[in-house]
Amino acid sequence: MSTSPATQPPAGATVLVLDDEPGVRALVLTVLTSHGYTVLTADTGENAIKAFQKHKQPVDLLLLDVVSPGLSGPMVADRIAELQPGLRVMFMSGYDRTNVVRRFVVDKGFALLKKPFTPDQLTEKVREVLASPAPVPAHAD
Repeated sequence: MSTSPATQPPAGATVLVLDDEPGVRALVLTVLTSHGYTVLTADTGENAIKAFQKHKQPVDLLLLDVVSPGLSGPMVADRIAELQPGLRVMFMSGYDRTNVVRRFVVDKGFALLKKPFTPDQLTEKVREVLASPAPVPAHAD
């Protein structure tokens, strides 16, 4: 069975990954780069924002751990959305049933990748989110 064009990553798609676990960052980096993505990684929310600001091209997807040192994944998403409205966001968490995950991720309609995940689950979810319509930028009150 061949892969349809809709499931192929956009040429040069860039994913910014935030996770405080070095092993998770390394796995995501290895898997996504082997599938043709450009990957930026960060170990804290503050470093994710810095990596976003330093990158000269638009980022196509934020892949953020819900719980991270300093700024949480949802806080990083909010701050980066101010800099690049309409950015696709996907969260990952090993705590998928917590109130925090429900309140800031699931209830707001964001995609959630449950840890632990396989390389196939990662690439399928990333492709799914990138193929979905871009969110409508939120307007400040």
